[in-house]
Amino acid sequence: MIRPTLVALAVLIAIPAAADPLPVCKGGNREERRLTCIVDGDTGYERGLNWRMEAVDTPEMPAHAECDREADLAVQARDRLRSLMGAGYQIIDSGDVGRYGRAIVRVRLADGRDAGEVLISEGLAQPWPNEGNVWCKW
Repeated sequence: MIRPTLVALAVLIAIPAAADPLPVCKGGNREERRLTCIVDGDTGYERGLNWRMEAVDTPEMPAHAECDREADLAVQARDRLRSLMGAGYQIIDSGDVGRYGRAIVRVRLADGRDAGEVLISEGLAQPWPNEGNVWCKW
């Protein structure tokens, strides 16, 4: 099966600086509904195409977290990504497909920064591949 490509989506989406954060993904049939939304700190949908950020790992959301700290940081990472992308972004497709069939992408923010690098610098993500769950070692 041929995967739809994000190449056509590598256009800066200009959103005013005071824009609302991207929505949290809710409900099924996201592809069919062509949603643009954020699942967690490193995963989302762009017009229905499921993507995962390249070289970044964020904490697991509460349903899959190994400890309370991880669950709390996961929500912070997701909401930070929503906010960062709400000011404008560009999805850059690597052409690779990862686990679960997701497009592997980089997210360039309107100010030119890489969203994954911002999350890492703020302690809300770690580089991938990683050495395990750093959020529950405290």
